[in-house]
Amino acid sequence: MAQQAIPAEQIERFGAEFHGDLIRVGDADYDDARSVWNGMIDKRPALIARCAGVADIISAVNFAREDDILVAVRGGGHNVAGTAVCDDGLVIDLSEMRCVWIDPDAQKAWVQAGTTWADVDHETQTFGLATPGGAVSETGVAGLTLGGGIGHLRCKYGLTCDNLRSVDLVTADGTFVTASEDENPDLFWGLRGGGGNFGVVTGFEFDLHPVGPEVAMCSVFYSGDRMAGCLRTYREYVASAPAEVSTLTLSGVMPDEELFPPDVVDDTKIAITGCYAGLVEDGERTLAPLQEIAEPIANFSGVMPYVEYQQLFDEDYPDGMRYYWKSLYLDGLSESAIDRIVYWTDVAPSPLSTVDVWQLGGTIERADTEDSAFAGRHAPFLLGVEANWERPEDDDANVAWVRDCLDDMRQFSDGSVYLNFPGFLEEGDDMMRTTFGPPYERLVTLKDEYDPVNPFSRNQNITPSGSTEADGRACHE
Repeated sequence: MAQQAIPAEQIERFGAEFHGDLIRVGDADYDDARSVWNGMIDKRPALIARCAGVADIISAVNFAREDDILVAVRGGGHNVAGTAVCDDGLVIDLSEMRCVWIDPDAQKAWVQAGTTWADVDHETQTFGLATPGGAVSETGVAGLTLGGGIGHLRCKYGLTCDNLRSVDLVTADGTFVTASEDENPDLFWGLRGGGGNFGVVTGFEFDLHPVGPEVAMCSVFYSGDRMAGCLRTYREYVASAPAEVSTLTLSGVMPDEELFPPDVVDDTKIAITGCYAGLVEDGERTLAPLQEIAEPIANFSGVMPYVEYQQLFDEDYPDGMRYYWKSLYLDGLSESAIDRIVYWTDVAPSPLSTVDVWQLGGTIERADTEDSAFAGRHAPFLLGVEANWERPEDDDANVAWVRDCLDDMRQFSDGSVYLNFPGFLEEGDDMMRTTFGPPYERLVTLKDEYDPVNPFSRNQNITPSGSTEADGRACHE
């Protein structure tokens, strides 16, 4: 694709009021600045505006609007859809805005929009506190939170967005606003699960909870020959598990030579992992049945610092590898659904790929559906289909595997998806309407108020009523 330059005089005018770094095509750090976590994404923006603060964000939003420039917004840059960069336009880069402030007495955290969960955990765990984050510590706070946020504390303390108390953002007209239950409450509702549709978030206020410094955790691997039986037992276990338990299963080859004996390293396996958000001794006892389903191939369960558990999957998802993930909320784990999970695990083209089943329920289900736009509270399980591979020549086979699996598994779902595992958002408005159901129209009303022209659209987009389709002009990750 030919590079479309932003005229130098426009950049000079913009730069006069911008205090951060402006990174242009050809600069020494341009390629690093445009790179994101997913190696499938290779976008070449005309300009990257690395913001130093809120004033820079307002300047960048106004610059893009006034000069009709394509926009992307980068937080942590970890979204599988690669929405943090765009070809030819402006990237509003928040990655240097990573401050975290803690009030341990009030159990609150104020978090800038460029932070990762590793940044947040580092500060909160100093005081033995946490808020529900993601399952990979390098994930950005902004994208995960705005899409709902399913993490390791979910059944006890809810989604990430359930723990929001306020959000600061810059809207499409360059206005700085705060949204909370008391201030702009409709906007606050939409930001809790409705994605980055309504502006560029600059910071979040979160509730914190006593967690750690150590937690009881489960990480046990069984032979793939036992997969169906393990999933049946897992289904029975989570049906009566206390809310302190949040677990998931991962099925695939997972060929880690450091973890497994040579005779099984290339065999299909099923892993059960999770942690207990409560007293360590209670957690060890409660998680023990998951380690006794059959004879394990390997069992790494025990007690570890919460910060380390939050980082447990980091090495499995390195920067630059190729990723394509999609999801479905499951009605349950019927015998037929289990059989199909076994089948799709067995035919995965990459040994690094997994079919995952996330336990939901607990506080997620009990939360009032009127309090947030998040659309997945009804489901007992989330199916995540993760294609992870290394070579570009294998792209087609891996993408096809995920899509074929999802097409098959829709028979066990209402078709709604977790919007942080969206593939490349290729289903567009149809996916959004199916996922949100009737509340979608309330989101459209919000979109019409805060972003009627739809510059914030290269995301899990809500199309304003004045448009027939998303125009692809912006994104928030």
